[in-house]
Amino acid sequence: MSKHRNAAVDRDRLPFVAPCRKLSLWAPFRWIRLGVADLIHAPQQSLVYGLAVAVLIGAVSLVAWFRGSQWIMFGMLGGFVFLAPLTCVGLYAISAQQEPVLTRSLRAAFKRHIGNEAVFALVLLVIFLVWSRAAVIVTAVMYPTDGDPTTTELISFLAFGSGVGAIFAAVTFSASAFSLPMIMHRDVDSVTAIVTSVNAVLRNKGAMIVWLAIIIFALALGVITAFVGLIVLIPVIGYATWHGYEETIDASEFPRHSEGITATPRPSASSTMEHDPVI
Repeated sequence: MSKHRNAAVDRDRLPFVAPCRKLSLWAPFRWIRLGVADLIHAPQQSLVYGLAVAVLIGAVSLVAWFRGSQWIMFGMLGGFVFLAPLTCVGLYAISAQQEPVLTRSLRAAFKRHIGNEAVFALVLLVIFLVWSRAAVIVTAVMYPTDGDPTTTELISFLAFGSGVGAIFAAVTFSASAFSLPMIMHRDVDSVTAIVTSVNAVLRNKGAMIVWLAIIIFALALGVITAFVGLIVLIPVIGYATWHGYEETIDASEFPRHSEGITATPRPSASSTMEHDPVI
C-alpha cells in the first residue's frame, strides 16, 4: 500500500520546506522527559549504544590529549557537537517505533536511507575537519607560550576560540537539528531536510538555544564523569531529538518511506500535535 501511495505523489508539487510549529522555551525539557521514557522502555539496547559512542568519544579525546595538548582535546570535544546527530542515528530508529531490536533499528537507520545520510555525513565531516584545523590554528597562534600566561592572555585566548567555535556550532546546529530525523521519517532529500531544519531553528531561536545548552551541558557532564555519564546521556539526547523533531516539524505533506520502521506511524504516537499551529 505504501509503495502505491508514494508512487502517486507528485514530487514537483511538494513544498520546498516543511512548516514548523512555534515552541515554548520549556519544550526541550519535555523532549528530555520523553527521551528518558524511551530509555526505560529499551534499557539494554540504549546502554549498549551509549557505551559504543562513549568509548569512541573517549578514545578520540585521549589521542588528542597525548598526541596534541589539552586545548586540542577540548577543541575536539567541541567538534563532537557537530557530529552528534550522526552518532544518534540508530537511536532515532529505536525511538521512531519503540523498536527494541538494536540490529533492526541500525539496519533501518543506515541501510534504508544510506544515500541521503551519506551526503549529510560528508557535509558534517568536512565541517568537523575544518573546525579541528581551526582549533589547532587558534591554539598555535593565540595560546601564550612565553613564560606563564597571564589571566588576561588566557581570557583573550578562550574568548577568541569560543567565538570561532560559536560560528561553526551555530551553522552546523541549525542545519542538523532536525534534518536527519526528517530523512529517516519521510522520503525527502537532504537539501529539503536541511532547509527545513534551518527554518525551524530560526523561527524558534529561544527554544533552540535552550536545547543547545542542554546538549552542551550533557556533553560536559559526560566528560566530567570520565565519559561514563555519556553511556546514559547519549541515548537520552538521541531519543529527545527524535521527539523534538516530531513536535516541531509538520512533515505530513511529504510521503513516508515505502518500507522500513518509519513506513508506518509509531503505535503510541500522540495525535494531539496534528492540530498545533504551524508557521
